[in-house]
Amino acid sequence: MWTEPILHVDMDSFFVEVERLGDPSLRDRPVAVGGSGSRGVIASASYEARKHGVRSAQPTATALRLCPELIVVPAAHGRYGDMSAQVFSLFRGVTPLVEGLSLDEAFLDVRGLRLHYESPLAIAEEIRASLRRQVGLPASVGIASVKFVAKLASEAAKPDGVRHIRVEDQREFLHGLAVSSMWGVGPATQAALTRLGVETVGDIAALPESSLVQAVGPSAGRHLHDLANGIDPRDVVPDSRAKSISVEETYERDLESNEIIETALLSLAQRLSGRLRRAGLRGRTIQLKLRYSDFTTISRSQTESRGVDGARAIYSIATALASQRDRLDPVRLLGLGATSLQSAETPAQLGLDSDAHWEKMEDTVAEIRQRFGESSVGPARLLTEEKSDRTDEDP
Repeated sequence: MWTEPILHVDMDSFFVEVERLGDPSLRDRPVAVGGSGSRGVIASASYEARKHGVRSAQPTATALRLCPELIVVPAAHGRYGDMSAQVFSLFRGVTPLVEGLSLDEAFLDVRGLRLHYESPLAIAEEIRASLRRQVGLPASVGIASVKFVAKLASEAAKPDGVRHIRVEDQREFLHGLAVSSMWGVGPATQAALTRLGVETVGDIAALPESSLVQAVGPSAGRHLHDLANGIDPRDVVPDSRAKSISVEETYERDLESNEIIETALLSLAQRLSGRLRRAGLRGRTIQLKLRYSDFTTISRSQTESRGVDGARAIYSIATALASQRDRLDPVRLLGLGATSLQSAETPAQLGLDSDAHWEKMEDTVAEIRQRFGESSVGPARLLTEEKSDRTDEDP
């Protein structure tokens, strides 16, 4: 059992880095995204600009005085939303337990992946590498036993790094931080704490809870006392806006025949089934995404009367959808997704094509994979799959 299963992933200078993707000339230069008028405010600043004191929420006029060579780029919110969707799709390809905090940061609970990865650190490094490879953006990751410490760890990891705070090192890490780093400490609370002689998180931990309650009130006092001692019982709560679970793969060599495409779909169906089962979900709608070598992309979907989570059912739907495509050209990318999600605990109405023997077998296979890993058992057809064709991991 991992003792630090919580990751906080925070994209570095998200708006700025998205702008740099479109304009490489902005790289390695002090850049800010924000308004340029007399009332303009900085929304995001590059680390080159931050060295000069430029910060988000700062008047643009102030930022330009601090850094005369600052390049101010107007915000393009639609583009940031599109990139955020790609980032969160990648997160949910790792674990369904993703709690978004904003466009560019999220908590991930990865305790269910302990049979598939050596450590949470290995997952963090894979996420960062995938973000660089698939989205083109840098990120910092904090790893800890609780959400509060994971968030502080990601801040300490910036820019473009990883910080793993082990349980035995948590107290030392926390107690050296400034009071202002804590959630819930605004100007009024900080002033009240300063009157008590409090400057660090360690100072708060050393105070009796009753003193904190008297200084800042019952709710805030207990809250600060718990956080200063590393107590944060909140679970990672998946964002209710997450409506799908999906997998996709880009191939180094285009898939040229129906047989090869169907084998690839079988592999994707196995992986999608595994994700649905780990999340305790079924999907009523199965979606196929297909991209040709000229980058033309099509999507097809089929909705069932009952939710499905088995690889056999998903594969059957996927191949039927693939057979409906208008073009038989080589395929560069394939993806499968499940939407209209429902709990696997929801009673399912049996369909005419239900096969209790197959479903029982898939339950057994899922248990074996959960215990021994995804590659421990699978269809014989996939034994001939050329692993070298795979270039990108799941989004």
